[in-house]
Amino acid sequence: MSNFWDLVWLMLSTFFFVAYLIIMFQIVVDLFRDPNLGGGSKVLWIIGLLFVPVLTAVIYIIARGTGMAERQHASLQRSKSEADAYIRDVAGKSPATHIAEAKALLDTGTINQAEFDKLKAKALS
Repeated sequence: MSNFWDLVWLMLSTFFFVAYLIIMFQIVVDLFRDPNLGGGSKVLWIIGLLFVPVLTAVIYIIARGTGMAERQHASLQRSKSEADAYIRDVAGKSPATHIAEAKALLDTGTINQAEFDKLKAKALS
C-alpha cells in the first residue's frame, strides 16, 4: 500500500509544482508587459521572486492582480486586431469587388464582354 500513497503524493506534488511554475511564469510575463512599471521595480520584483517566491507571488497577485487582468486583456485584444488586419490584408478583395471592378471596366469600354466574362469566372472560382 505504500507504493499507492507514494504515487498519490507524487501526483499531488507534481500538480502543485506545475501550478506554481505557471503562476511564476504569468507574473514574470506581466512584469515585462507593464510599460508603466520602472526597471528598478521590475528588478525588485524579480529578486523577490527568486529569494521568497511564494510570499512575493501572493503579494504581487494581491497588489497588482487587477492590473494583470487588464494588461492580459489588452494584449489579447491587440493580438486579435493584428491577426484580423493580417487576414484582411492577405485575403484581398472579395469576388463581388472584383466583379464590380470588371463591370466598371466593361462600362467604360476598356474591356469587351468576353474579357468581362473571363474576369467574372475567375473571380467566382
